[in-house]
Formats: sequence, structure tokens, C-alpha cells
Amino acid sequence: MINGRIHNSIGGNFAVRTEQGSLVTCRARGLFRKQGVTPLTGDWVKIENLGNNEGYILDILPRKNELRRPPIANLDQLFLLCSMKKPRPNLQLLDTLIATADLTGIEPVVVFTKCDLESGDALRELYGKCGYQSFATDLGHDVSPIVGMLKEKTSAFCGNSGVGKSTLLNKIMPDLALPTAEISEKLGRGRHTTRHVELYAVAGGWVADTPGFSFFDALELTKENLVDGFREFVPYAGQCRFDDCAHVKDRGCAILAAAQAGEIAKSRHESYVALYEQLKDKHDWDK
Repeated sequence: MINGRIHNSIGGNFAVRTEQGSLVTCRARGLFRKQGVTPLTGDWVKIENLGNNEGYILDILPRKNELRRPPIANLDQLFLLCSMKKPRPNLQLLDTLIATADLTGIEPVVVFTKCDLESGDALRELYGKCGYQSFATDLGHDVSPIVGMLKEKTSAFCGNSGVGKSTLLNKIMPDLALPTAEISEKLGRGRHTTRHVELYAVAGGWVADTPGFSFFDALELTKENLVDGFREFVPYAGQCRFDDCAHVKDRGCAILAAAQAGEIAKSRHESYVALYEQLKDKHDWDK
């Protein structure tokens, strides 16, 4: 058996790059289908090489995380792009993405774009204080700090339409040399859809070619685990008067007191409350 990693999958064929550097086109054993398991781009696998660069996937090694949509496994970090203008920042969406990534075991990195139209320094500082790496850029200048984070990592980029994902990816991956509007078409997808995912070697790491997604389907948030998706809340959570504190409007809530005192950003607590109410309603509906 040979160890390798799936770099793309199209029509049931999986391109596996082996530890020796060769690319082997593999089919998955029927056993996976019976077990309800689908190999994903990013999976570390064991294969049987049949020769002529063809083979079979025999085993999928344990995943440290996975996204169901777009379908990818073993991401190290997810760059979350949020524009300062056109469109305006949607902080509740951003906070939802951060919490979901964090709870899925993927490091969220926040990038505020279009900072030539409106400064992103205040938000960059806010999220930095929350414990997240954050950047502010106008996309027209130096993006080397972001490029420097790609080395020896597997990364993906996420953000609403119009926030500058394609522009940033063009600067990071200049070999594409494409007009921004053509990237999704070149990669074989329509807007906001992902038919397949491919890993590209970039700056000493790997970048998933998923410039078109603005949300992702991963670990489901619950009202019980939500507080752990807000890093700056965690030190206060154990100080609440009641063990079952929801951190919304509860008496003796240390998180609420910290938000009222300005130790936790008001926008972050508002996002938490809105998410908590959605999750609570969903839970009650599911009952």
C-alpha cells in the first residue's frame, strides 16, 4: 500500500498525490459505498497502485475535520473575507462563520477588504482582541502577510459575492492569470456552487479552489456548544451564577456583565444572542 492525499475528485475518479510525488488516478472500493463513506478532497488515504498511474483507494485515514459543502477534509485554516463597503459588513454572518469554523477544528482568519473605501482598522483590532488573526487590506497592495500564512497549511477562502475573494486569490495565485469574473467558470462551477474541489500548491502550502462559497456546511451549531465558538466569552462562562446560564439575559451572567462593561464587544454579544435564539427555536421545532 502507498500513502497519499486526494487532490481532486471528478465523476468518481480521485487524483491522489502519493508521498513520492506521483499523481495516481484512483477509484474507491465498493466497501466505502456500503459503509456510506465518501472520499473527500483533502483526505489522507492508503492506495493500491495498479500501474499506469491507476489504482484503488483502500483506506481513508482519520480526518481532523470535514466540510460537507464544499466537500473537503483536513483544512487547517479558513480565510473569512468581509468587505467594508459594497457590500457593508455583515457581522452576524461573520460571527456565525467564525464560530462554525472554530467548533469544527478549523482556524478562522478574518480578512477585511475594500479598506480603501472605508477603514477596517477598528474591526481588525476588535477581532484581534477576540483571539482571531485578522487583516485589513484594499486588495490592491501588499498581501504578503496573508501569503505568508499559507506555508505548510491547507487553506480555503470564504465570503459573500463581491467581497473580493477572486481578486485576492488572483494576487495569491497569479498563475491563474484570469479576469476575476472568469475564475468560477474556469474552475468548472457556476456562481455559489461547488461541483468539485481541487487543491493547488501555493506559497509552500495548499489552497482549495473554492472562491465561490459564502457559507459552508460543517459541524452543526447547538445552543449548548455555541459559547465555545466565541473565544473571548470562554473565560467568563465559568463565572456565571448558574451552571445552565444561556448568556442571553440571565441573572448573574458574567458574559452579559462583561458585555455591558465593554469588556466584550456589543456586536459580538448581539451576534451570540441572535444565533442562540435561532438555535433554540430550531431545537424546540425539532422536538
